[in-house]
Formats: sequence, structure tokens, C-alpha cells
Amino acid sequence: MPAHRIADDKAMLRAAAELTRDLTAPRPGIYWADLIGSALIGYGALVAAALVPSAGWAVALGIVSILGLYRAMSFIHEVSHMKHSALPRFRDGWNVLVGVPMLIPSFMYEGVHNLHHAKTRYGTSEDPEYLPLALMKPWTLPLFILVSALAAVALLFRYGVLGPLSAVVPGLRRVVMERYSALAINPQFRRRAPEGEARLYWNRVEVAAATWAVAVIAMVATGVIPLRAFGIAMAIASGVAVLNQVRTLVAHLWENEGEPMSVTAQYLDSVNVPPPTLLPALWAPVGLRYHALHHLLPSLPYHALGEAHRRIEAALEPGSVYHKASYAGLPGLVSRIVRSTMGARA
Repeated sequence: MPAHRIADDKAMLRAAAELTRDLTAPRPGIYWADLIGSALIGYGALVAAALVPSAGWAVALGIVSILGLYRAMSFIHEVSHMKHSALPRFRDGWNVLVGVPMLIPSFMYEGVHNLHHAKTRYGTSEDPEYLPLALMKPWTLPLFILVSALAAVALLFRYGVLGPLSAVVPGLRRVVMERYSALAINPQFRRRAPEGEARLYWNRVEVAAATWAVAVIAMVATGVIPLRAFGIAMAIASGVAVLNQVRTLVAHLWENEGEPMSVTAQYLDSVNVPPPTLLPALWAPVGLRYHALHHLLPSLPYHALGEAHRRIEAALEPGSVYHKASYAGLPGLVSRIVRSTMGARA
């Protein structure tokens, strides 16, 4: 059955809501400890990789840095969903620790990701985070991954060059805000300029990111940052982007052709990779391994998703719709979408 014709399973939706009412409060201690610990591991390993003379150790430390920074970066997803009053200053802390240094300030996701969760937008041409990848040609998948490897360079250019220039070139400013200020995969997406307090916050954080980007370019140009260290840092940043893109590739089944979908259809087009498999904790951190469940209950904090999944799974019969969104791991999901694109070639 085409995805857009799947009706809502009201029993599943009701059970999911009722079984998780007590799990909606975020726990600040978990958020802050996880974010700070992940950032310390990521940056510490990056500095060590840049300083160690051995290429083998540099690669090993680079992998540790990628995993740590990727986990820290993934909190942008939580920031885009949370009520900031429930976790005071967490968005500011995330921007200081991750958003500005890695040139992915929170405004690139806030006001964008919520459109992906809108019932009338998900899977349509108005969804910034959706492409019918499973229905596209086979060559689109490697291109989808390879393009992400250029993200580190693109972000440095966006904030170190385009950002400052756009401050004095009004026409360029509009283009930068519409096309280069969102973490989106839909090339047709154009974001609207924020208003009020959101615009003030955007401006403050963008100035910080642009200042950092210009400083990095200047320090590399003057030799303050050695080229080897800069190359390693850029390689690690590219590794984070590629890992995130691989995770994005299997976060959904990408089988919708542009029609609005029910909540249940959106759930079935999304992916859970629950225990006992362990590797998703690395490539889908901060609750992203429960991506389908997140589409059912987007307000649940990441640390509650595991318990929510266990409760719902136990309460519903094995043949229920809920169980159909769980998969064993990355290889099977990649194989599935590759087979889909091979079929689309005909």
C-alpha cells in the first residue's frame, strides 16, 4: 500500500501517549554531563591527534574525536525540540561548546527541523529534511554521502566569507539566509527569515560563528595554526558530517512520493534500531536510534526513549504496527535502500 494511504493506528497512538506520560520531563544533569563529557572527549582527542607524530595514532585518535564530537553535535536535535525554560541556558551552552566552534549554530536547525515533524509537510516537497531517496537512481546514494564530506569547507566559507560579506551586501544577505542557513537535504527548501527574539538570537550567534571562522582562517594563513593540525581538524569535521549523513540515510525508508502522510505512515517510514544491537549507540547517539518512536512522541527527551520503547513494545502484541518500524542494524538498512534504488532504475 502506498505510504500516504496508510491510516492512523489509533490504538498504537493512544498506547504510546498513555504509557509515557511520566517520561516527558528532561533531566538537566543527564543533558549537561553528556554534552560536556562528549565535547571534552571529542576536542581532547582532536588536539591529541594534531600533536601526536605517529600517523597510526593520529588516525585512531581522530576516530575517537569524530565519535565524541558527533555525539556532542547531535544535541542540536534536542535543542530544536526542547522548551528552553525546562533546561535553562542549555542552548547557550551547546552553542558555546559545539555550535560556534563547529560552525553549526543552533539556528540552522531551530525553525527548520520542526517543519519535518509537521503532519502536512512530512515527506512532501515542503519538508526540508526529506527526499524520496529509495525511489531515486542508484548513483544518488554515493553522491548523497560524498557531498557531506565537503560540509566542513562549505561551513567555513559560509561563516568566514559569505557571512561577513552578506552584512554589507543586502542581496547576498537574503540568499545566505534563505539557502545557506539551514541543515536541510531538500535542495528546493528556502527558509524564511526569523522574526523578533529568534532573529536577535540568530544575529548574536551568527556574529560569534563568523568571528570564529574569520579567526581560524587568519590563524591558518599566518601560521599560528600549522597546516597539518588544520588538515586533521578539517578531516575530523568532515568525518563527523559523513557519519551524520550515513545515519540520515537510514533514519527513514524514504519511500514517500510527496503526498501528505498520516502519523502512523510517518512512523512506518522511519526507523528504530533498538537493543540488543550495540553499534547504533555510536552511529545513532542521543536517542537517534529510536527515530521512529521520536516521530510518534517528538517531545520526549532523548534519555527517556529507551524506557518508552520497552513499555510500548511490551504492551502491544508482537504483530502490531509498532513492531514493524524496528530493524536489526546499519548493514540491513543500507542494503534495503540500495535494493530500492536498483529497482527504481527500471
